[in-house]
Amino acid sequence: MKQKVDTIASALLGIESDRQLTPEIVEEALKEALTKAYRKHIEIPDAYVKTEIKDGIIHIYHQRVVVEEVEDDELEISLKEAKKVNKDAKLGDMIDEEVDYTQFDRAAVVLAKNVIKQKIREAEKQIVYEEYCDKVDEMVMGTVETVEPKFVIVNIGKTLAMMKKSQQIPGETYYEGQNLLVVITEVNKETKGAQVLVSRATPVFVRRLFEREVPEIYQGIIEIKAIAREPGERCKIAVYTHNENIDPIGACIGPRGSRVQMIINELHGEKIDIFEWSDNIADLIKNALSPSEAIAVIPNENVKDGLIVVVPESQLSLAIGKRGKNARLAVKLTNRKIDIKSDAEMEEAGIDYMAISKAMQEEYEAKKAKERAYKQQQRIEELNQAPTEIENVDVADFTYDDDVLLDTEEDMTLQNTTTLFEKEQEKKELDEMEEAARIAKAKRKEKASIAPSTEYTSKFENFADASNKQESTPVKTKKKQEEVKETVDKHDLSEAKQQFEQMKPIYSEEELAEIEAQQMEEENVWDEDVDYEEFDEYYDD
Repeated sequence: MKQKVDTIASALLGIESDRQLTPEIVEEALKEALTKAYRKHIEIPDAYVKTEIKDGIIHIYHQRVVVEEVEDDELEISLKEAKKVNKDAKLGDMIDEEVDYTQFDRAAVVLAKNVIKQKIREAEKQIVYEEYCDKVDEMVMGTVETVEPKFVIVNIGKTLAMMKKSQQIPGETYYEGQNLLVVITEVNKETKGAQVLVSRATPVFVRRLFEREVPEIYQGIIEIKAIAREPGERCKIAVYTHNENIDPIGACIGPRGSRVQMIINELHGEKIDIFEWSDNIADLIKNALSPSEAIAVIPNENVKDGLIVVVPESQLSLAIGKRGKNARLAVKLTNRKIDIKSDAEMEEAGIDYMAISKAMQEEYEAKKAKERAYKQQQRIEELNQAPTEIENVDVADFTYDDDVLLDTEEDMTLQNTTTLFEKEQEKKELDEMEEAARIAKAKRKEKASIAPSTEYTSKFENFADASNKQESTPVKTKKKQEEVKETVDKHDLSEAKQQFEQMKPIYSEEELAEIEAQQMEEENVWDEDVDYEEFDEYYDD
């Protein structure tokens, strides 16, 4: 019997849109639910049932196997009966008989409902797992949905994630609707509860914050080697860079501490210690125990992989820290067992810690020297094994591109020839210019010997000479002029005169004639706008 129910189609569309599932997943869930519901209805768990959905029409078929002798009427059918349904039926075929699913009892309907819910939930889990399985240890922005005493539910997009109490920063308060940066720590699909777990207390959270605030870390120029953290109290970070021109600590702190301050604000005041990473375990532990200053680091024979750090008596409490926090963070960061002792204790025990520390440092330097020598040897062997150049030119096959210019001997000769020609031309031009200048200078001297030379004098100079001749000039002006003349250095004037003579331009006869004509015109110019009678007293004899 064929049934087309509009409510079922709309319900399926609603599931697809709300749950963000594909139509194929919803149809498969519906088919399995109806199959199990029919088996529940006829109370035969192993019955053969086939469900199809074509053009929105649901078909449920009860299948039976064609056999010669029927032993179970619900599972088998005789060949004679099968011929009545399908004339081409033969032994071993499956005969389909469509049933009416609208006649299902209440138990079958409830079972179908539960099966659909379970299948949709499994499909959702699979989608969420595929979405976030590759995002473990990544930082995402979420919104707080629910706040409980033992956990907080955070909406991170396609699912709700849970942040346990142990993964929260102590002292932080959360409220519904709050935007929160979290790090995905775990994604699973087997649990009944939340699939995604997030955290703000993990050291990875601090690493992601530094990657966001410090571009050099995000680009890989600066590397965070290790992080040890006590959430809400203190965090120690070891950074390193292969670029000698970059200060890794300064880059992480930022100008005026702006970068690290943004991270401290996100962590609500958690203190951050940044120091440089070192391959030498002694230097690393000394840096990790900052702000205290360690004197020496020596091996601890009583503890496997243990070390004894010697500090001044005055800094013993500073090295251990409040409630042992500083020493505990150093242990986490270096993964070594550390015992902190004062220099007075070591001297009382009669241990020469300075000699032991020096021997330990020499051993480290020798080890590094061996590593460098080994790397150099490996490099030499690689170069020796590299393919050698072709010795026989006749065997070599040289191929060149058409657009590449080859520096052959002919080309080089042509280039050199062109260069020499250009140099000769430049030299010839310079010689011609110098010769013309010499001729002009000689003609000028010859003309000067025949006729008196006329020098150009400006109006200001004439005015100055006339003013000096006037007897009515105030005495103060003359005194000032005499003082100025006395202060002038004659040697400087002679040098300036020589420089001026050298800087005099060389004029041709035509240019000199033009200058003389201009001077004559300037002397004969009568400006009607000037009252010349005003200046007559300066020119009286």
